[in-house]
Amino acid sequence: MAAPQDMCFAPDPGALEVLDALRAAGYRAYFVGGCVRDSLAGRTPADWDICTAARPGQVLDLFGAQRCIPTGLQHGTVTVRAAGGLYEVTTFRVEGGYADGRHPDHVDFVDDLQADLARRDFTINAMAWAPGEGLADPFGGQADLLVHRVVRAVGDPARRFAEDGLRILRLYRFGAREQLSLDPATARAAIDGRARLGCVSAERIWQELAKLLSAPRPAGWMPAEIMDVLLPGLGAAADPAGYAACLRAVDALPPDPLARLAALLCLRGAGFAGRSLAALRCSNAEAKQVQTLVEYGALAPDGTVPPRRQARRLLARLGPDTLLRLLALRRAQTGDTAFDELAAAARALLAENACCGLGQLAVTGRDLLALGVKPGPAVGRLLAAALEQVVEERLPNRRDALLGWLQTHLNTQEEP
Repeated sequence: MAAPQDMCFAPDPGALEVLDALRAAGYRAYFVGGCVRDSLAGRTPADWDICTAARPGQVLDLFGAQRCIPTGLQHGTVTVRAAGGLYEVTTFRVEGGYADGRHPDHVDFVDDLQADLARRDFTINAMAWAPGEGLADPFGGQADLLVHRVVRAVGDPARRFAEDGLRILRLYRFGAREQLSLDPATARAAIDGRARLGCVSAERIWQELAKLLSAPRPAGWMPAEIMDVLLPGLGAAADPAGYAACLRAVDALPPDPLARLAALLCLRGAGFAGRSLAALRCSNAEAKQVQTLVEYGALAPDGTVPPRRQARRLLARLGPDTLLRLLALRRAQTGDTAFDELAAAARALLAENACCGLGQLAVTGRDLLALGVKPGPAVGRLLAAALEQVVEERLPNRRDALLGWLQTHLNTQEEP
């Protein structure tokens, strides 16, 4: 009869094919890490990683060159194709020396599963499982995940963070994602070792920070001391009241990392936001989106203008994605339900496909050229003026109405 925890595991066919092939060839092999954690937590894993006693060359020989990608042979990893998927197979290993505070100076392949699990970051990630053999859990990860509800380092937490500074961010990310408390000794070591974050590339910092900000309610896992290292100049520790207000907005927002990042950067304004986004090396699109949210961080509803017209004006200026993010952000920051009315009006306009941008306008630059307007800035100016008439609901977005209005202004030599 299967052990109770075995009922949690449902490997996809490709992953099981790779594992079975290794074991049939006489090699010890297990599913390991995140897929084990997620299965025990009742989630479907995104990836099924495998650890094995087989050396990289033996994995290559077993599956053949056509099915293998030598992803990281020096670290023992081969990616194997099976059933339309890709599966990482990594040899049991121990690691020695971390001169750069991020990557091992060398790895040694071993035959011992427990030695391999001992090098991992947290107990909830230091578990392995194989059908017929069951769960290998030498450090109590299952109990930490399901009973104690805690993220705990494997062994000495200070050593774990000294080996790889990224693990500090992973600590908070796993805590927030699983809604787990932090083992006190592990939490202290993370704060004490926060300078190690300086060894981590900006790209990896942003990847982990985005994952943290995508958790259900991450504010409880964003200590000021850590955020001041990630976003130098934020001054969270020196301004606890201001930072607490930012965190309330973060938790009040949907799990949208860009809006939540903007909520943090609003603490110090647009100039600080620009510097921070450049330092994080966000993509151009992400940086532009967050910068715009911060720049419009003082947006307030206008009680003298109907919500539909306000929403239409804002859609014309910002576009739908940015506006809806902005309205959610301002609602979270202020608690003002008038932002909900604006969001509802914006969604109604979008559902109607109401004209809120030049691309939706019923006339184009060619129409203006046909009316005799010379190519140049005047074309853009006239189209913008026509769009304003539609947005302000002075004219319908119909070609005949707009051409008539434009012709009138051209004939009378008026500026629209």
